[in-house]
Amino acid sequence: MRFENELQQGTLIKRYKRFLADIKTEGGELITIYCPNTGSMKNCQEPGSRVWYTKSNNSKRKYACTWELVEVAQKHIVGINTGLANTLVYEAIAADRIEQLRGYQSIRTEVPYGEQRSRIDLLLENPDTKSDPSCFVEVKNVSLGMGEGLGIFPDAVTKRRQKHLQELLHMYRSGSRAVLMFCVQHSGIDRVAPADAIDAEYGRLLRVVAKAGVEVLAYRADFDLVNASIELHKQLPVIL
Repeated sequence: MRFENELQQGTLIKRYKRFLADIKTEGGELITIYCPNTGSMKNCQEPGSRVWYTKSNNSKRKYACTWELVEVAQKHIVGINTGLANTLVYEAIAADRIEQLRGYQSIRTEVPYGEQRSRIDLLLENPDTKSDPSCFVEVKNVSLGMGEGLGIFPDAVTKRRQKHLQELLHMYRSGSRAVLMFCVQHSGIDRVAPADAIDAEYGRLLRVVAKAGVEVLAYRADFDLVNASIELHKQLPVIL
């Protein structure tokens, strides 16, 4: 996946109101940019951090620039734009880079499903093969690194994420494949685990659905700052 425009560099001053951040550009200008992340962004919003942002071609936007990446611990690159996770997984599946999800003829996005009026991020199907079950893929973005290669999810408590696990389990029990895909946008993470200290109920439910048959995968993104692109390539272990 390539960004809409080139990546520009700056220094983070502060993030606030969840969706806004003030930065200083390389030219010394102070600007406010859009922060496309509704989570806590724990460990990813330290003032003084190096950040990368893009400028939109949409002249009607109130904030022309979007925060995309941040450097943490002065060495690791983290993608904070959670809206990119679905695209990264979609492109990786379409390019056959996700070994476990090869062989499907079609990929649909945001399809209504389940018992609780949800929408699945990606629905993989083989319309010409009635005996081949559909595959429901729920994507979660991982950006919280705890050091020594450990990444955890989630970074805050939400009932919505717990509901997604319940929906995946329902689809599996209905005869479909069900996959939880952790999209790891953090160059320093080499394994993923549930964040039990942050959301113990999510961790409990994750282990329940995994034991029941829901597949849990994690793949890490590679960042190319020069060519302003990101791709999922490397599978990581999920520690339950």
